[in-house]
Amino acid sequence: MLKVGLTGGIGAGKSEVSRLFVSYGAVLIDADKIAREVVEPGTPGLAAVVDAFGPEILAADGTLDRPKLGSIVFADPDRLAVLNKIVHPLVGARSMELEGAAGPDSVVIHDVPLLTENSLAGLYDLVVVVDASPETQLDRLVRLRGMAESEARARMGAQATREQRRAIADLVIDNDGLLEHLEPQVRKVWAELTQRAAAESGPS
Repeated sequence: MLKVGLTGGIGAGKSEVSRLFVSYGAVLIDADKIAREVVEPGTPGLAAVVDAFGPEILAADGTLDRPKLGSIVFADPDRLAVLNKIVHPLVGARSMELEGAAGPDSVVIHDVPLLTENSLAGLYDLVVVVDASPETQLDRLVRLRGMAESEARARMGAQATREQRRAIADLVIDNDGLLEHLEPQVRKVWAELTQRAAAESGPS
């Protein structure tokens, strides 16, 4: 099994890269998706978040009001640290469970937005970074996701810098251009990953 950490700044196009990897046969473990699952109604995770932030972070239907919680934690690094302390161990445990269910010859892609920020590179056999310039990220967030420019800049500012992400990368996928330029790069990286996975599972 080859364990790959996949990361990139918000708006860099990491989701599209994940989708392509899955289409080639990767096992995807999506930290964002798991982070939503561990705070669903009735979970110990949601109970812990309500304990820490108060019942006002719940929507009328009892689910987590993400925009409200986001507005609290993105404006206050201490509050964000409190949230991370609750959610990250739960996400880590569930990720390990899913990884354990993958076959011995699998390429397991861990899609981890905050891999750089949380110094997680050491958990993986190698790290793939989806890279785009801050100008490209900002344009995509405002134009494609409909974010206000101030919110987009705040989200980008809360993450690691482009240089910090590139510093931990074993492989970099450049997604500054058009979508059709992305696929050949991802396919090339996939060929390398499958080669490494075969070497890992081969006779020692």
